[in-house]
Amino acid sequence: ETLAGLFLRAESEFSRPDALSYKKDGVWHSVSTEEMMLRIRRIALGLASLGIEKGDRVAILSANCPEWTMTDAGCQMSGVIDVPIYTTLTPPSVKYILNDSGARVFFLQDRDAYERFAEVLSDCPALEHVVCFHETLAQDGKYITLADLEKLGTETGEKDPELLPSRSQAISPDDIATLIYTSGTTGEPKGVMLTHRNLISNVIDAGADFSFSNRDVPLSVLPLSHVFERTGMYLYLFNGMGVYFAESIEKVADNLREVRPTIFVGVPRIFEKVYAKARLKASQDGNLKGKIFNWAIEVGKDYARCIEANATVPFGLSLKYKVADALVFSKLREFFGGRLRFCITGGAALSESINYIFKGANILIMQGYGLTETSPVITTNTPRFSRVGSVGKPIRNMKARIAADGEIEAAGPGIMIGYYNKPEATKDTFTADGWFKTGDIGQFDNDGFLKITDRKKGLFKTSGGKYIAPALIEQMIKGSQYVNQVVLVGNERKFAAALIVPNFEPLEVYAKKNNMNLKTPADFCKNPEIVKLLEGEVRELTTDLANYEKVKRIALLENELTVDGGELTPTLKVKRRVVDEKFRYIIEEFYED
Repeated sequence: ETLAGLFLRAESEFSRPDALSYKKDGVWHSVSTEEMMLRIRRIALGLASLGIEKGDRVAILSANCPEWTMTDAGCQMSGVIDVPIYTTLTPPSVKYILNDSGARVFFLQDRDAYERFAEVLSDCPALEHVVCFHETLAQDGKYITLADLEKLGTETGEKDPELLPSRSQAISPDDIATLIYTSGTTGEPKGVMLTHRNLISNVIDAGADFSFSNRDVPLSVLPLSHVFERTGMYLYLFNGMGVYFAESIEKVADNLREVRPTIFVGVPRIFEKVYAKARLKASQDGNLKGKIFNWAIEVGKDYARCIEANATVPFGLSLKYKVADALVFSKLREFFGGRLRFCITGGAALSESINYIFKGANILIMQGYGLTETSPVITTNTPRFSRVGSVGKPIRNMKARIAADGEIEAAGPGIMIGYYNKPEATKDTFTADGWFKTGDIGQFDNDGFLKITDRKKGLFKTSGGKYIAPALIEQMIKGSQYVNQVVLVGNERKFAAALIVPNFEPLEVYAKKNNMNLKTPADFCKNPEIVKLLEGEVRELTTDLANYEKVKRIALLENELTVDGGELTPTLKVKRRVVDEKFRYIIEEFYED
């Protein structure tokens, strides 16, 4: 019923020598369940020794590591509300969250993180202690290491052995467990209040149809500050799995080969990049290998469509598929370690093309849908019930419906209790009969599978009065091997246009084959032949659109849109307002004539 109970269950039912594993200095190290729970209790008691009481807030800013999970668990065992913060946020954003939440303790990864945010900490009046996971920051009571905190916890536990058990037992399922600040595509971020019941119900209900077991091996890649990965971690522990922490996004490929996971949770961007790299490598290995790769991909997609439709696979296609599997798909499976049961994805739309490609390779991607405010899962595809192009059906105990204007609304035990310190915003996001308004536009098919078409606020209207759903068109355009990122523009304008960040690696191969002397990203973006190539790709991939939806002009951008650049949220969603403002000079040129 509470997260404290979840950790106690992991201890009593699934004690193992490798509960949490991490890589340091080139070697994998493991933390046993016994050691993990010992340290969790020390952290919980250490917070008590600092005077942190039930309902107080503490913040955590760190990359994924065992200490992140153990600190979170220490909070949950003692009724303390934790506030996860993305490592990519700017100092002003971190200051806002610390002050809005009233955090009394701030956990940081290391000295580098401290030095990045030190300038704003003096402007956070509620902040009393800074705890560094790995390094000493200063020789005074305010700045301590996690080891110092655990030592205080040990002393407190020896003096009062009943303190922590009594605190854990006093936690109610309806107590707030965490405040997770939304990434804020518009306006300032809001603190989502999620209770123990919210999170526990989502862990149990979202995982009900996946046949997880303690034999599964997950690799943790997405940031734990994201509710998707956070509930994933709870699900792993609930099912007794041993969790491996990826070293970094850059090292994921190496870690996949080493860990050989059976479950992999990732955002669509990861799968898009895996496919792009595989395609690029094939083209670099010569014309023949490039042609074989492309042939295999089309065979795999045809095969996957037959499987998806429950149709008999034609004999000729079956033979071709066996060859394609031996030459291409077996290597793609090997990239993930060779024993993957399935992948789970969410957070953004996964294109049907990518889904069919991986399904053809017998790498099953279960796409789901949800928000921070829903803990997060509302719907998901499962190994039993899945449909390409959809985000699945509502999970057990969760209900979803479509409002008159097309907006998806949800109700169930995973729905947040509201936004912290924002009663008006909370009121505005619920219907009169208590359903949560997601802000997404979607529709159910005849079999109950949900398809997301766009963000309600993402829709824009041309000056001719026609509504356009940009996300759907962007997904089409991203089907090109030459497109890395794309943002559609054209609100209140005569037509839709697109800002495109090219995928420069395959463009370099194209330029080399065509004897084009292009070296820098600027060279590619300004070259008329490259622009013409991309225009052709856009035209070919969007032929089925209505005329008013079609992209009439494009511009190529030299630099990738990033979180640090301010164009993306920490969950990699495009901040359209920021993009419109930042590239206004380019957008205006689209409509000058």
